Amino acid sequence: MTDQTRPLEGLTVLDLTRALAGPYATLLLAGLGAKVIKIEEPQGGDLARENSPYLGREGIMVERAHEDDISLSHLTRARGKYGVSLNLKHPDGKKLFMELVAKADIVVENFTAGTADRLGVGYEACAQVNPRIVFASLSGFGANDRSGKAMDVIIQALSGAMFTSGEPGHPPVRIGIPIADMLAPVFTVIGILAAIEQRHRTGVGQHVDVSMLGALTSFVAIENWSAMAAAGMPARTGLTVQRLSPFGVFECADGYVAVVAVHEPLARGLFDAMGQRELGDDPRFANRDARVANAEVLEATINAWSRQLPMAQVCRLLEERGVPVAPVRHPEDALVDPRVVERHETMAVEHPTYGSNVDLRTAGIPIQFSAASTGFDDALPVYIGQHNEDVYAQYLGLSPDDVARLKAQGVI
Repeated sequence: MTDQTRPLEGLTVLDLTRALAGPYATLLLAGLGAKVIKIEEPQGGDLARENSPYLGREGIMVERAHEDDISLSHLTRARGKYGVSLNLKHPDGKKLFMELVAKADIVVENFTAGTADRLGVGYEACAQVNPRIVFASLSGFGANDRSGKAMDVIIQALSGAMFTSGEPGHPPVRIGIPIADMLAPVFTVIGILAAIEQRHRTGVGQHVDVSMLGALTSFVAIENWSAMAAAGMPARTGLTVQRLSPFGVFECADGYVAVVAVHEPLARGLFDAMGQRELGDDPRFANRDARVANAEVLEATINAWSRQLPMAQVCRLLEERGVPVAPVRHPEDALVDPRVVERHETMAVEHPTYGSNVDLRTAGIPIQFSAASTGFDDALPVYIGQHNEDVYAQYLGLSPDDVARLKAQGVI
């Protein structure tokens, strides 16, 4: 971290999101310097508050034991956000929200399609109060598509991404991280920043509409599946990508390594590391197209070699010959790699009162600036409405008595 300001300082975000996709979008905005006001229902709040495991006075637990135990999901996703409670179904709650909209720059919501409009807090209603507002909707299938609720595993299935993972002839494999829930918010932030830039020219905001299905399917579409099928190339090849062979994951005596030896010098470097330089003269492997055409035989040959050696030795032999290689690491090891720690791409988190009895690491902001910094405000809504008095006083001029009255009336 440096003393430089963050790029989005001065922007205010009203965060109506919950679960993962929406909160990750607003987390990115918070880390880039925007002031994010997380708005939750007075009763219940963000669904992520109930996600196991929890961190508290007794350490990490599967089941919540105390009121101040915090879900790790909430702890990591609500960092740097100021939490207020607001009942949008109450007429005075809706009025209060619109007063906040009048002073805000961005609204982000990930309700089921149509819900924001039904509540009277959708883009059209917000734009009437503040024409400069950038209103972002992140949904499963688009802001106008009410096909149903979408969860990460549903989107992985519908997008085709799940089918691309796994071994031929075996069941499809769910990608181990919630890729749809993480990818769609990145596009949402891109859309928000593009709309802010356009607002600099026009003075007017707009509606940014991102679907989880569209975001992930656009990534799946980077491969031309119809062309591969027409050429007789399999869609699912498991640990390797046979159209680039040798490219993929190979087994060692104590784990797995990822290897890329696509181009001629790399392939010959691999054969040399294997002690089988003659493979480079074998007609089946003598050029790139031949290696692709005979990928199954080539991969079996590589595995027969690598299975006899430990990962460290395979990596050393290939690195000495300039062949890209890496051990397949457990996430716990990956998150403490000095290269990502030093760049704040992963960050340590702990309970604000009790700390943590283990090293808990979570996502940082994986962007470096030459004239700006990133990082999160020292804020976390441990309980619903924690920052009611501060936020409502700062933005709306409400007194503590006003806040207490609104709470008693069920508005906040």
